[in-house]
Amino acid sequence: MSLAYYPGCTLKTKARNLEEPAVASLEALGYELEEITRWNCCGAAYSLADDDLIHQVAPVRNLVRVKESGMSQMVTLCAVCLNTLKRANLVMKADEEKRNTINSFMDEEPDYDGEVSVVHLLEVLRDEIGWETLSEKVRRPLHDLRIAAYYGCTLLRPKDVAIDDEANPTILRDFLTALGATPVEFPEFARCCGSYQVMSDPDGISEYARVIFDSALSHGAEALVLTCPLCDYDLGRGQQVLMKKDNSFRGMPMFYFTQLLALALGLGSEVCHFELNHGDPESLLRAKKLLS
Repeated sequence: MSLAYYPGCTLKTKARNLEEPAVASLEALGYELEEITRWNCCGAAYSLADDDLIHQVAPVRNLVRVKESGMSQMVTLCAVCLNTLKRANLVMKADEEKRNTINSFMDEEPDYDGEVSVVHLLEVLRDEIGWETLSEKVRRPLHDLRIAAYYGCTLLRPKDVAIDDEANPTILRDFLTALGATPVEFPEFARCCGSYQVMSDPDGISEYARVIFDSALSHGAEALVLTCPLCDYDLGRGQQVLMKKDNSFRGMPMFYFTQLLALALGLGSEVCHFELNHGDPESLLRAKKLLS
């Protein structure tokens, strides 16, 4: 089965360790992530200004590409891309005046009325494949691996584009359970990583990371799982800064959810690119006898 797939910019450069294990894992599950043609940057963040409609052209143009392909659903992996694309899509569905204006901007594109749905890969695993089926496909259960599920901001906010309940999300918990891992709940699961403040204060971002890591560690987690390249960058950089300036700070390995999926499905570590991760996850996996 083919799924229209929007990769986004970062997955082709800094986040190959998010994309490549996803593609390999879906193939093992009988699905093909079919990359849409002529895709462009999603805009990197949803514009909150009502008079900034031109900012919505970038995400909507990607939705047009899916419509042209004849598919009605687009899958993405990056939490920021998901948020930006879904919110732009809601504008096209719900606001006729803005829809007409944006369509007029795209004078060389066919009109788009919100016909395509945007979903995250976690939603495909939950709603189309199912946790029970996924569990049956696991070849290397992630037993004895205690993982804190970190959602960040954009998977759970705002409510009309969230993939789960903001106050009590279960999708990552159920995902980890299906893989045989032990999910660890901790109160900072949706705290912002600092987002684009890293641009103006690269080292100051470490204090955002400190709160998240200290919380996860104090609740017994051995590693953090996440879905967003920006979170990965901010928390990874923050962890490095903290380790340099504070000898008492204990860091922890970080995984993308797709890497854990590929590992549990028994795929080779070469598709996971653990060498690109922060916090030396390979040492943890070897200690748990999950990586030869």
